[in-house]
Amino acid sequence: MERKMYHTQEKRKTRLSSPKPCTRDDAWLGNGYYFWYDEIDAIHWGNNSKTKTGSFEIYKALINLDNILDTVFNEEHYQFWMKQIEKAAKAIIKITGKKPTLKEINQYFQERSKWQDITKGILFQDLPNSDDLLVSGLYYRKRIQLAAYDLGIVSEFCFQEEMNCN
Repeated sequence: MERKMYHTQEKRKTRLSSPKPCTRDDAWLGNGYYFWYDEIDAIHWGNNSKTKTGSFEIYKALINLDNILDTVFNEEHYQFWMKQIEKAAKAIIKITGKKPTLKEINQYFQERSKWQDITKGILFQDLPNSDDLLVSGLYYRKRIQLAAYDLGIVSEFCFQEEMNCN
């Protein structure tokens, strides 16, 4: 199955021809190419996190979702993901005596997990804390993001629009 998804970046002198990888230590799902499920979240991310140049760009792409870990819509994948997080966290706590950081969890998965070798990406959600919700305090819409680890699942990557930060 393929789905159109959105990639947000600061405005640059030249437009991107492929998505830019995220390598930040605090990236939720480790190093990867991050895409938003809904365009409204890509815009929100640009307005709140891509403000360095005063403008940001939205790119769109078709993403093949066949070989991803779908923690949002697939209950079996979600249960597997929860167990993997807890297993990794307990192992790190046993060694360090403290709760792990995102960087430590992602590093653990990268170095020790067998499932990451066959997973092309992870679909994940967080709470949509944004101004576009029509009911204050009710998070009725999922804010979904994909971390793609293999560019082979990304096709038809192209510029969609440029926006000024609010």
